[in-house]
Amino acid sequence: MTVTDASLTAPKKAWMVATVREVIDETPRVRTLVLDVPDWPGHRAGQHVDVRLTAEDGYQAQRSYSIASAPGGRLMLTVEMLPDGEVSSYLAGEARVGDTFELRGPIGGYFVWSEDLEGPIYLVAGGSGIVPLMAMLRHRDSLGAAVKASQPAVLLYSSRTAADIIYRAELDTLAGPGVTIVHTLTREKPAGWTGLTRRIDSAMLAETGFTPDLNPRIFICGPTPLVESAAGSLRDLGHAAKLIKTERFGPTGK
Repeated sequence: MTVTDASLTAPKKAWMVATVREVIDETPRVRTLVLDVPDWPGHRAGQHVDVRLTAEDGYQAQRSYSIASAPGGRLMLTVEMLPDGEVSSYLAGEARVGDTFELRGPIGGYFVWSEDLEGPIYLVAGGSGIVPLMAMLRHRDSLGAAVKASQPAVLLYSSRTAADIIYRAELDTLAGPGVTIVHTLTREKPAGWTGLTRRIDSAMLAETGFTPDLNPRIFICGPTPLVESAAGSLRDLGHAAKLIKTERFGPTGK
């Protein structure tokens, strides 16, 4: 995943040892690893970590992954297995409880949300781009009633099929007063599906999002074409560019 902020030029953090404490199957190709990291300093919703794997012969592979958990509590990474992914094939397919690997972080200060950012929250995700946005929703859900009442949230989430929806059960639980979850499927739709069935477009953004006069904080994460299209459409709809934060998949996301 490509991260577009000044943290990439900041001094590198020290590597820490993470131990897998729980493995949760989210979809056939996506797993969440619940980790114990004794030296973890805490994080903000939307940040990421670098993960480094070292083979017995000394060969190392390193990739970046968004943090799925809300600030506080045990660290969680949700990883999609990608074709020929050196790191994702292990994290999403082979890692077991008790395994250890190295990580460093938290990293990033641009694509983050916290309760001091006033106004509604509009989240737009494609595929595993839901991960940092889920950290934001979980963080919001942990806050007091007054904060949640003043910061309503909408998630627009595009998936290929219903089986590819990550965190589906938890998203259903989060939906309710102050939180709207909108799903759209771009390929197969199951019998009885009542959600949307097309790629995210300008009309969909206008129908599901907040109006520009409300100055929503907008976070978009997913494949590059989706991110660029959604960000451009939202600007055309009148949303301030400075309130639109984006993060996209890149060649390091394996």
